[in-house]
Amino acid sequence: MGNPLRDLRTPSDLAVSGQVIEFTEKVSEFEHLERIVEADLLALDPAKLPLNWRDSVVAGKLTFRISETHEGQPVLEGHVAGKLDAVCQRCLWPFRLPLEAQLRLVFSDGNQSDDDCDGYEVWELAEETLRPLDLVEEAIIMAIPFSPMHTESTVCSKLDEKIDEKVKTLTPFADLKAQMASKN
Repeated sequence: MGNPLRDLRTPSDLAVSGQVIEFTEKVSEFEHLERIVEADLLALDPAKLPLNWRDSVVAGKLTFRISETHEGQPVLEGHVAGKLDAVCQRCLWPFRLPLEAQLRLVFSDGNQSDDDCDGYEVWELAEETLRPLDLVEEAIIMAIPFSPMHTESTVCSKLDEKIDEKVKTLTPFADLKAQMASKN
């Protein structure tokens, strides 16, 4: 087999073999995630566009096993983390958005309710097989906030100060107050 992250297999096969997948992948390897990040960044002025944003890394570890408490169903436990380039919705400047997601899934044939799962999310498959890469991609996409922003609003105000220093605009009434004061 090739890359276990990309191989199409049943959750039962992965769980019975006790498959553990440690990975480090670039954003460009995740088709849907890449499109989402690109759509967000295209709103920027081309001069602000981060270079090599597709090379940002998503890393993690997935562990498949058969559950002892969930009627012998296959389960997945894992952790996924990365930093994606995003546009701050407060200051409209690009920044590195740290993302993390915990995966605790029990794969079900549809006969199990969420109440039976004790901290696991029930994952019903539309098809018999899956690619672990798709699970990772969905977890990262779901971890993206609706409105990404710098964690500290002071970062945004510092960016505004830098812009004010660089951009000198003409204001026709800028020295009106000084002229009026000198006449009095």
